[in-house]
Amino acid sequence: MLVNLNFKPMKDKSKIIRTWKGWTLLENAQTYEDMLIKKVFPSVKQRGVDGLEKVNVSTAQHRDEVEFLIVLQFESLDAVKQFAGEDYEKAFIPDYAKQVLTRYDDTAEHFILKAELEL
Repeated sequence: MLVNLNFKPMKDKSKIIRTWKGWTLLENAQTYEDMLIKKVFPSVKQRGVDGLEKVNVSTAQHRDEVEFLIVLQFESLDAVKQFAGEDYEKAFIPDYAKQVLTRYDDTAEHFILKAELEL
């Protein structure tokens, strides 16, 4: 049986997906999650960063820590540079956020969004 999917090729604009990971102790996970949602990304919006379209916060609990995967969608590479600076591959981590992270990636990865599927 064939299933019809709503397929949206990204012809008009090349969206950029930025991924980054950080880890906290179990007891700091909720604090960090709240910090991301209530402080970090609202402050990015207040800075006037244009072109940041979506932020996804995902977690994986391990034995004694929680891994955070942050996925951001930007309208263009210029928007990424407005967010992170000219050295845009460098991770964007405010100092206050570093206080609850046990470790983190020093750099972010960037991908071109090719298509979206709505199931």
